[in-house]
Amino acid sequence: MRVLMFGWEFPPHISGGLGTACYGLTKGLNQVGGVDILFVVPKAYGDEDQSRLSLIDAGEIEISRRFVDYKGFFRRIHFIEVGSSVIPYTSPEEYEMLMSKNEKGKRYLVNTTFSGKLAFSGGYSHNLFQEITNYAAVASVLGVTYDFDVIHAHDWLTYPAGIAAKLVSGKPLIVHVHATDFDRSGGSVNPGVYEIEKNGMEYADRVIAVSNLTRNIIIEKYGIDPAKVITVHNAVEPLENREMIKREKSINDKIVTFLGRVTLQKGPEYFIEAAHMVLQKMQDVRFVMAGSGDMLKHIIHRVSALRMGDKFHFTGFLKGEDVFQMYSLSDVYVMPSVSEPFGISPLEAMQSNVPVIISRQSGVSEVLEHAIKVDFWDIHAMADAIYGILRYNGLSKVLRRNVKDEVDNLKWENAAAKVKEIYESLI
Repeated sequence: MRVLMFGWEFPPHISGGLGTACYGLTKGLNQVGGVDILFVVPKAYGDEDQSRLSLIDAGEIEISRRFVDYKGFFRRIHFIEVGSSVIPYTSPEEYEMLMSKNEKGKRYLVNTTFSGKLAFSGGYSHNLFQEITNYAAVASVLGVTYDFDVIHAHDWLTYPAGIAAKLVSGKPLIVHVHATDFDRSGGSVNPGVYEIEKNGMEYADRVIAVSNLTRNIIIEKYGIDPAKVITVHNAVEPLENREMIKREKSINDKIVTFLGRVTLQKGPEYFIEAAHMVLQKMQDVRFVMAGSGDMLKHIIHRVSALRMGDKFHFTGFLKGEDVFQMYSLSDVYVMPSVSEPFGISPLEAMQSNVPVIISRQSGVSEVLEHAIKVDFWDIHAMADAIYGILRYNGLSKVLRRNVKDEVDNLKWENAAAKVKEIYESLI
């Protein structure tokens, strides 16, 4: 079968876990076999691994754009035609007749407005909503240009694209929820984002949630039929050449690491307060915050106010081998997320034989046994767990002995097999 898959980022050009998860799933589908993937991104750079899929750069699609209005999607969404003999219409009149069809009683109104290519930043620019709209326009082209059996859209940025491809092709749509705006915003939901998310879930034939935690949010907060929401837990890529990316510490102090976006969702302020409590009990420890985000300036000021700047280090955003080098230096990894749909970083830390502490408010806590779990707000329990691992070698050894075997069983191939079953149920 062939899958038209929409993503927003793809390694090595990523800003978080979404691109990593997409890459892992596509590799897993390749291992399972019988799935041909057309993976679309707003902007391709040329150095992506295309050994297991065909990567389509949305910015390279030659189009003539037409505005289409209909209820329940963008008020003005762009549908387009490609200058290609593949598309079976020879005149604007024929194209308008095709696009002005009825879809569940909704009438399409079409006007030609543009010819050429659409530009994409390849990131999360100030013009994000316009780029999402443009991406959906390109998706409508791809929907009539390529042969495929099912559409798979990852996260809210690509849901409009998935809907557009479904409307022009009639093929089934799966939306993959890696996070909701309730997770990202801490409850202060953006109405525009919520509308896109809800619309995507309603149009979808199946909704994949990365955890039961996320599944419950989809059902309760978005009113989606439980029968079409399926949980498929994320996994982790096998860590190859483990010894090659190890680094030796140049200090004797223990190292406790937070690695992730420095945003409300990830709970960095709780990490800071727990670190301060640990430093009241021991001095031979340093804390590292690896990441960037809108709360970074506030966090730096808080570290300064607590007078622990000499024990705290900020690395900025890390990716690739730098991530695993950071893990190789760490004695404890902490993920204190306020609301984490899944959380791949603890699995990566465990691959590096690092004991992990995770919040109970994370999807990954559903699949891990050998991790210490605390409530994100309980800084006393978090500090106790950090201190216990650092001070009691027996506890640290037990966690290290078990974590690698456990995480090695969480394979993308297993997750991909479940996703393939969902594809097959819709075809």
